[in-house]
Amino acid sequence: MATDSNKFQAIIAHCKEYGFIFPSSEIYDGLGAVYDYGQWGAELKKNIKDHWWHSMTRMYENIVGIDAAIFMHPTTWKASGHVDNFSDPMIDNKDSKKRYRVDHLIEAKIEALSNEGKQLEADLLQGKMDHLIAEGDFAGLKELIEDEKIVCSVSGTANWTDVRQFNLMFSTEFGATSDEGDNTIYLRPETAQGIFVNFLNVQKTGRMKIPFGIAQIGKAFRNEIVARQFIFRMREFEQMEMQFFIRPGTQKEWYEYWKGERMKWHLDLGISPDKYRFHDHVKLAHYADAACDIEYNFPIGFKEVEGIHSRTDFDLRNHQEYSKKKMQYFDNDVDPATGKPYGNYIPYVIETSIGVDRTVMLVLSEAYEEQDLSTPERKDDRVVLKFPPKLAPIKLAVLPLVKKDGLPEVAQQLMSDCKGAFKCFYEEKDTIGKRYRRMDAIGTPFCVTIDHQSKEDGTVTIRFRDTMQQERVPMSEVKHLVLRSMI
Repeated sequence: MATDSNKFQAIIAHCKEYGFIFPSSEIYDGLGAVYDYGQWGAELKKNIKDHWWHSMTRMYENIVGIDAAIFMHPTTWKASGHVDNFSDPMIDNKDSKKRYRVDHLIEAKIEALSNEGKQLEADLLQGKMDHLIAEGDFAGLKELIEDEKIVCSVSGTANWTDVRQFNLMFSTEFGATSDEGDNTIYLRPETAQGIFVNFLNVQKTGRMKIPFGIAQIGKAFRNEIVARQFIFRMREFEQMEMQFFIRPGTQKEWYEYWKGERMKWHLDLGISPDKYRFHDHVKLAHYADAACDIEYNFPIGFKEVEGIHSRTDFDLRNHQEYSKKKMQYFDNDVDPATGKPYGNYIPYVIETSIGVDRTVMLVLSEAYEEQDLSTPERKDDRVVLKFPPKLAPIKLAVLPLVKKDGLPEVAQQLMSDCKGAFKCFYEEKDTIGKRYRRMDAIGTPFCVTIDHQSKEDGTVTIRFRDTMQQERVPMSEVKHLVLRSMI
């Protein structure tokens, strides 16, 4: 089996070979940290988004969804704090002219120490870095890099500039001409603000009563200087976010509630709890009074997949200040302490924010398996993607044993019966064994073979991906069997 680092590279290669993910604009040598989803990657990604959307907007009666525009009035980003605060500490090497995120440079050193068995030194360095970042001590961070003799991977030198902040928002011009005044706007760096500016629209038209949530799936853009690790950190990505509006003073209770609910969602994918952990933020964002990440143990180590943040009333209060429009809610419920209605207030917010692309990478990492099936008589192996059936790009492959004797016609009958309910795939080329292997490699949980007996008694052979066991079942039961597996 592949080592962890080799497994990560194997997954990247597998994604390209089998139509999941390609480098964007590859015929022109690609575009850094931008990727295209191929035919099966697009299906997988859509299934993940549909599963999250269903979980959030169908299973909770007090959560609804919206789809806000990517372009927003530029004052939005001033109010949200992104113009002044959305930046990362960066450092340049004077010899190579290469720019690095400071935390990534130091984390690479921490990882190297851990690999050398120097865990105590690694933990001490982690603590120093976390403290300096929390304090915003840029001079201290540069000194730490120099003390640890961290060098540029290109030049091999430690000839560093001072640490400085670098804003991550993409800017563009809005309008037909450049002489229409100040027409600079930004590609949104997050989807949350589209929810906040529509808070009252949704609350009033939906007659929503606090506590309630607004969910959204959409694209966001960040000019990452050090975009890396395949689709884990990209410049164009998708988020699945939910902002949950609550009464001030209840944020601690709701923060803990959503931590539990979101972890439950991850574990419901059938993934072992020891693959996950919570990581509390050392340095809180400018809008938060509590924050943590749900981290998954990727082949490249534990990395953030989802964030849960207690955002206080920062966003709504700032939008009220900048827009001069009231962002308040009138609460008729009676306060037990006073015996009077709670009245007008600006709601507090609990946010759950999960990366679509990181979830795709999580599902691929969890599903990817190389198996040695060799026997004394012959060498054999396979790569299989053990997707949960509800997320698998293809649910059912329909495979006539031969391309004659009426078997393709019977197979097409089964296709017609099933393709309206879930994604099916039909193939009649190559031996049945080669077709099975191709389906294993793209994660298809069920393959049905149509043979001559199928014409006689209406039964087919169904093969189960994970066990490779085969079973004879009535063709009329196939659709229901697949649907039951997707629950």
